[in-house]
Amino acid sequence: MTCRAGHGGSEEPEAFTLGERRVRVTEILDRWPGVDHLYCKVRGDDGARYILRRDFEILVWELEVYEAAE
Repeated sequence: MTCRAGHGGSEEPEAFTLGERRVRVTEILDRWPGVDHLYCKVRGDDGARYILRRDFEILVWELEVYEAAE
């Protein structure tokens, strides 16, 4: 996962690896905080939508939801 400084200085995903494939984030569609996670809904360069979450305690990003391109 590569990140950049985003809205308000918080970290936003820029690209991530999905299996053997690297997906570049082309658009941040939404972001919201949870109790112990930051969630980002993004569009990848493959046209798919992903919801990624970052754990505040261990600072790790995880894939929560994958929606294939239509």
